[in-house]
Amino acid sequence: MSIMLIKRALCSAAILLISSLPCGWAGDEPLFKLYDPGDERVVDYEKYGIFSGAGTYGYKYTITDSAGLAKASGEGIDPNTSVEKDPDYQRLKSQGKLNGSHWKYVNTANPQADFFVWATASKESPGTRLFFTARALNNARLYLHALKAYRAAMTLYPDAFCWNRELTWTWLIAPAAWDEAVNLTRMHPELELKLTGSFVKTEAAVGGNPTQNLVAVTPGRLIKYTSEDRKKASADLGSLKVVERRGGKKSACVKYSNGQWGLEVDGKPFFVKGLTYGMVKVGHNYDWDWMHADQNKNGSNDVAYETWLDKNGNGRRDENEPAVGDFKLMQEMGCNTIRIFNTIPYNKELLRDLHKTYGIRVLICDPFGAYTVHSGARWENGTDYTDPDQRKSMKEAVAQTVKEYKNEEWLLGYILGNENNLPADYMGVNASRTQASVQPKIYAEFLNEVAGMMHKMDPDHIVGVGNVELGLADKYALYAPELDFIGVNSYPGSNGFGALWMRARFIIDRPILITEFGCDAYATAKGPDEEAQEFYLKNAWEDIAHNAAGGPGEGNSIGGILFEWLDEWWKDTRGDPWDEQNTEQTVELAFPDGFSQEEWLGIVSQGNGRSSPFQRVPRKAYYTIKELWTR
Repeated sequence: MSIMLIKRALCSAAILLISSLPCGWAGDEPLFKLYDPGDERVVDYEKYGIFSGAGTYGYKYTITDSAGLAKASGEGIDPNTSVEKDPDYQRLKSQGKLNGSHWKYVNTANPQADFFVWATASKESPGTRLFFTARALNNARLYLHALKAYRAAMTLYPDAFCWNRELTWTWLIAPAAWDEAVNLTRMHPELELKLTGSFVKTEAAVGGNPTQNLVAVTPGRLIKYTSEDRKKASADLGSLKVVERRGGKKSACVKYSNGQWGLEVDGKPFFVKGLTYGMVKVGHNYDWDWMHADQNKNGSNDVAYETWLDKNGNGRRDENEPAVGDFKLMQEMGCNTIRIFNTIPYNKELLRDLHKTYGIRVLICDPFGAYTVHSGARWENGTDYTDPDQRKSMKEAVAQTVKEYKNEEWLLGYILGNENNLPADYMGVNASRTQASVQPKIYAEFLNEVAGMMHKMDPDHIVGVGNVELGLADKYALYAPELDFIGVNSYPGSNGFGALWMRARFIIDRPILITEFGCDAYATAKGPDEEAQEFYLKNAWEDIAHNAAGGPGEGNSIGGILFEWLDEWWKDTRGDPWDEQNTEQTVELAFPDGFSQEEWLGIVSQGNGRSSPFQRVPRKAYYTIKELWTR
């Protein structure tokens, strides 16, 4: 994750969409009772209107029975207006507790007030109003009504959009509502509902005019889906025939006869439980050579074998705090893969021991021109995939990596690029500094050329691309058949990845590896916030596992790589990056406080930094992920 990288942003004008009270965090009893829950548990829209152009950019739903739809939907959900008759609404309004801008009522400690304010925000666009009404209901643990509101938003207002805080860019309501509806039904099986046949396709307007965005909605249906149905949806992979194999003998992506994708290592099923391992010593930059670090000259690697747990948090190593080492700590938490870049010299013997002693494999990531690494491009111009000299330079760098490591037992596979598809003008910042987004066909074809070269040089390992979300995946489907998997960096919010897995299946027939997911452990105006990070990462992993082959989900997930193992201290932009850990808001992101504090993304901290690179202070997320990975 780069210093100023903007991931898929889901932002309101006041607070990021997922800056929410954790859904179900403190028990699932509703925080208040609805005055009018509606007559139908699942609204049958076909009874009250006409669908036209489903699945196309001309999609529309025309209401023919407004009174019937209002009665079925319940308060707060269009076209129902009964919320104004709610005695609690009238009471809070008379007490002045609903005054002020509706943007002040996003994910506050009073979801009922949030609900009333948003349900009656007549000056807001109806799609945005419905979406944040749903968020309030979700926070109030009124999950069924929230699901109805999300579904109404994507069904009734397909073209709705919302501006960010600075009114510089927009996000679309329909795909965001679709994501949240999918998250809700997965996280709350007690609802016994599943959204089937739904899909949202979007195309940004040329020139950036949000009123001209193209949105195609296929509403789908909410059907009864019991725990027994979930069991039936699961499959015994051992009984399924492998119909396609991508990769080689040592690692391969395999497609089963039921259309699902899995990963095999040495012929056995393998699910990536990974960590981004970018070690940084306080006082050094991101390119610190951790693989050869031996500060005390005792012949033992500092981070692999000599880090210690600061059990009492006093910032110094006590007698009862022996050296453990990161490799052992990662093994104990169930990690089986680390992701590292080929931008520092590798210590082969160290990585051999990582695999032999601790059972952890390595995914090598070549930037492939990201941040202009290996392309030789000027930073201000970014990597140009049409430039023959830059192409040659990148290709030679990849070839050297493959030649050097293809026979290593610790090698799991290769990732080409890291968010290279980030749009060049995305929110005014192109942190990846490549021209891939404006050269999509050429970029995809070059990916294919290089991946093909890698397969010839190393027929035993898988090759994938490192992407932001699913951008350009349609181009990979057409022009990059040599890619074995699609790596997705995604920071979608605290409820999981939503419909990402469904989108991927629709766009490209390849397995998905979440190559980055994470959350910082710092909240603006609050300070360290380990609980929110823990909740975010727990939901993310459970979503990744839910969609694995053989499970009840889409069956195209082959694992995930958490960003990241350890806090980095080099991302400070204030001019004195190593005096203390930076708490500066670096970018709007779907994190609990609406921002990313880039130096707080580790599930393990470096304490006060005075004992770097040895001190380790595991956060709550470390223990939660450990529990999930070692079950």
